[in-house]
Amino acid sequence: MPDSERVEHTAGAVETPAHVALRRAKRQALALLLVVTAVFVATSLVERGLLLNCIKAMAEAAMVGALADWFAVVALFRRPLGLPIPHTAVIARNQERIGRNLGTFVRDKFLDVPSLVALIRRHDPAERLSHWLLAPGNAALLGQQAVRLASAALETVQDAQVERFVQKAVRTLIGQLDLSRALAAVLGTLTHNGRHQALLEEVLHKLVEWLQNPETREWVAQTIVAWLKKDHPRTEKLLPTDWLGDKGSAMLARALETLMSEVAANPQHTLRAQFDGALQRFVERLRHDPEWLRKGEEIRTYLQTDPTVGEYAKTLWVDLRAALQRDLADADSVLARQVVKLGVWLGESLAADPALRQSFNTRMEGWVQGLAPDVSQFVAQHIQDTVQRWDAEQMSALIELNIGKDLQYIRINGTVVGGLIGLVLFGLSHAREIARAVAGG
Repeated sequence: MPDSERVEHTAGAVETPAHVALRRAKRQALALLLVVTAVFVATSLVERGLLLNCIKAMAEAAMVGALADWFAVVALFRRPLGLPIPHTAVIARNQERIGRNLGTFVRDKFLDVPSLVALIRRHDPAERLSHWLLAPGNAALLGQQAVRLASAALETVQDAQVERFVQKAVRTLIGQLDLSRALAAVLGTLTHNGRHQALLEEVLHKLVEWLQNPETREWVAQTIVAWLKKDHPRTEKLLPTDWLGDKGSAMLARALETLMSEVAANPQHTLRAQFDGALQRFVERLRHDPEWLRKGEEIRTYLQTDPTVGEYAKTLWVDLRAALQRDLADADSVLARQVVKLGVWLGESLAADPALRQSFNTRMEGWVQGLAPDVSQFVAQHIQDTVQRWDAEQMSALIELNIGKDLQYIRINGTVVGGLIGLVLFGLSHAREIARAVAGG
């Protein structure tokens, strides 16, 4: 039996429906070859007439067609009968070129920028995304997948590795900071165009609210009484201290209320100017005072080298991991709920706003135009490297497994077509005999 009749398996592969189908197709092609061979042998052994000669010629041509197509099919995957015939085992011998051409084909025909942009414009991904997100259950499915991905990421990450990374990252970040000038820059931004005045008003407002609280007023009154008893014991004995404490806390609250009203009503209030001046002096000292710069450097060095800071970063990661694990293990995960809300919000926003959808698609086109060349080259190189790393025989067997069934029908067709050609040629070469036989009949 020719070696092509064996069903090839890749190493360690299990029997699959594809293997069964390929083996059946090979048996069918072989059975037809055996039938025409038997007919040829039978017609060669008996006394022949015109009809048997015709049948023999047809069987002979069918044999030639079957064997020729068998050779062609087998030569794609291996050397027929193991013989070193030139231009056979085509796939195995051209593995490197196949990998290179396949990668180039995918890159130039599927992942090129015009094709991807046309795909975006044809399918409107923003609208499809909005429909998917708003379909019942899809947003919840998105939340579940987010939980699964987060859980898998936590299981994959090793605590010791993350702790070392966090500690190193914190120290590196601190080492790049000029604390004094950084704080000055932050304060400069906060005080730009008088933004800090709103902060002053808010602080005063909160102070008034705090003093108007009964518990706070009681505490202030008790503090005033304790101060009188400690620093002015004689006066405390002569005066109604409890009454003074209550009145003192009330007066303090009223004084702050009055002050806040005056500050709010007067942009040129003295307190505002004093607050401005104090902040500006503080910012200038942070920027230029050598003593402050030296202190900032000392703090930065301390934060970089003190083991307590590293331990604190480690504790932060441990606590964060534990909190994430508790949430992910909960059936009502906060992460899942937030992802669901985000998905629904995004779906509703895209569905209700055509301009947003257009902007989304336009941005996708921009991403494709920027990323597609690099991504397509990476994919092409990956395909080429992967194909070239395969074992040549296993690659041939894999390709045969996927397309070999159809190739066996080429063998069957070759047998049938060869027989028909033999019949036609016999008819042409024996036309007179056939005519006389027909006329005599």
